Amino acid sequence: MNFEKVRFDLTDGIARIVFADAANHNAVNLQVTQELAHAARLCEAAPDLRAVLMTAEGSEFSVGGDLREFMAERDRIQSHVREMTVNFHAAILTLNRLRAPLVVAVNGVAAGGGFSLVCMADLAIAKRSAKFNFAYTRSGLTPDGGATFFLPRLVGVQRAFDLLATNPTLSADEALSLGIVARVVDDAAFDVEVEKLLAQLAAAPAGAVGRLKQLLRASLSNSLEQQFELEGRGIAEQAGHPATLGMLEAFFKRSQK
Repeated sequence: MNFEKVRFDLTDGIARIVFADAANHNAVNLQVTQELAHAARLCEAAPDLRAVLMTAEGSEFSVGGDLREFMAERDRIQSHVREMTVNFHAAILTLNRLRAPLVVAVNGVAAGGGFSLVCMADLAIAKRSAKFNFAYTRSGLTPDGGATFFLPRLVGVQRAFDLLATNPTLSADEALSLGIVARVVDDAAFDVEVEKLLAQLAAAPAGAVGRLKQLLRASLSNSLEQQFELEGRGIAEQAGHPATLGMLEAFFKRSQK
């Protein structure tokens, strides 16, 4: 598949998925969902993936569903939208189950499905000027992209209902205070901070950050006993990893000086 609406690059273990339709506000249409699902599959197939970045060109991250395309397909709108969600959700499922962490870098407005993508991040970082609005119900639609799954786990069910039903526009700092994004940085420092974060995650000891992601995802449905079992097996396996043993040896050498 050729990428036209999305740019994809995989270099030195870091995959970059970039919405590249700034002229159309990086709106999510059928082609975008197809390309996004393809990019996610390429990430899944990468043998030494260390981190994934999702961001966008231009001044907007994504305004969500391409309503103009919806209306152009009004005679078959139900099947058209369903096809979009199949691709969109396949991409999110694939990215969610990757061992590598997903960083979503919000460079501007994130609305509708664009906001849903922010909620599914392992770590979201936003420009201070970024804005967030779900906008689904305002258009007579209901959420997709996992918004009704991820958002209640971030902010609680009652606050999630408020955000999805009444569509307030959140500033980046408000999104930070709610736990929707993990970091907010000044616009001028955004690109540098995103690259620093990616480099830090990619340089983490082999398997440790990926296993951390899996533990956190599993905790959403596991009992405490099940989580203890995963944690116990995980830390034991990591302790025996050659890279971990090397780091422990280096630590003790430094401490003895």
